[in-house]
Amino acid sequence: MDTDTAAATKQASATIYPVLFALSFSHLLNDTIQSLIPAIYPIVKDSFHLSFSQIGVITLIFQLSSSLLQPLVGVVTDSRPYPYALPVGMGFSLAGLVMMAFASSYSWILVAVAFVGAGSSVFHPEASRMAYIASGGRRGFAQSLFQVGGNAGSAIGPLLAAMLIAPFGQFNVIWFSFAALAAIVILYRIGKWYKPKSIRNYILRKHKIKEVTHQSLPRGTVILSIVVLLVLIFSKYFYMASLTSYYTFYLMDKFGVSVQHSQLYLFVFLFAVAAGTMIGGPVGDRIGRKYVIWISILGASPFTLALPYANLFWTVILSFVIGVIIASAFSAILVYAQELLPGNVGMVSGLFFGFAFGMGGIGSAVLGKLADHHGIDYVYHLCAFLPLIGIVAAFLPNLAKRSR
Repeated sequence: MDTDTAAATKQASATIYPVLFALSFSHLLNDTIQSLIPAIYPIVKDSFHLSFSQIGVITLIFQLSSSLLQPLVGVVTDSRPYPYALPVGMGFSLAGLVMMAFASSYSWILVAVAFVGAGSSVFHPEASRMAYIASGGRRGFAQSLFQVGGNAGSAIGPLLAAMLIAPFGQFNVIWFSFAALAAIVILYRIGKWYKPKSIRNYILRKHKIKEVTHQSLPRGTVILSIVVLLVLIFSKYFYMASLTSYYTFYLMDKFGVSVQHSQLYLFVFLFAVAAGTMIGGPVGDRIGRKYVIWISILGASPFTLALPYANLFWTVILSFVIGVIIASAFSAILVYAQELLPGNVGMVSGLFFGFAFGMGGIGSAVLGKLADHHGIDYVYHLCAFLPLIGIVAAFLPNLAKRSR
């Protein structure tokens, strides 16, 4: 191998940190916008006299508008490059924010969250693909860094909502449009970096030139593994829906805390989720993703089972521990699935992000219905058993690396 070729190979395999940090920051902005939706639930519930079921429908519309489109976006962008799809998608989120600020009825709230969901449907599979390309082989780390930006945004959103929206009203959502505008600028610049790489990958796919990074597995094993991963996503996101959508109501109902204090406690939980996400990917790179998946789902069960019986202090502590443990799963699950089907990164990313969003939305609607009929405390007693489903991770094969 000559010097120029060696240098080119080294450059191609290097981790592109500026792109990963830009993607992570864009994810922070995107998910800050998304997190406004559950953060304003107490406000719109009072303003429009909504039931818990109607609150659940808001989440369902948002999650379905993103989850149903994400696999389609992944399939389309696997087939041909769209390097500037991300800033266009963020434009939908910007439109949704403006509508949310001016919404004068429950129906307009539903339309607004559908636009934000559509923007998310473009952002997640395409940004995940770019993180995969920029990883330089450190895929768990790259996905964790990308994901932690989103989790940080989800944590910051309720905190900002507590400061800017809860005291002053729904219209102040409009200030978050500046976050969408900043994201559009950043994503346009990332698109310029991505364009030549996307064209190169398109040419390679067109000529059926593939890079094999893992040993081939029988078709039946791959299908079984994907099904197991989707079951684990169901377990994780149904449980997470109980905290992201109803944790503030649970704290207010059981312990009598104020709306603003409940938002601060939600921030503590979401900060733990961000920390767990950052831990999961690099640990999976080192010890194997299967073990991270197993520990992060099943390992949360002792704490989820204890949560409904705890006082306020221990509820906050347990929710923090649960957030750290259970959040470490998604990066490992996503990269594991991408390595099962290495030629379909966009489709896999869209499928898993979409399924996760869908389960979160369906979970929120179902749990809202249960809360209306049986009380919010019942929801937490029931959901405490969901992480026990993590035992099915035993059926996942170990993916053994092979040289290129």
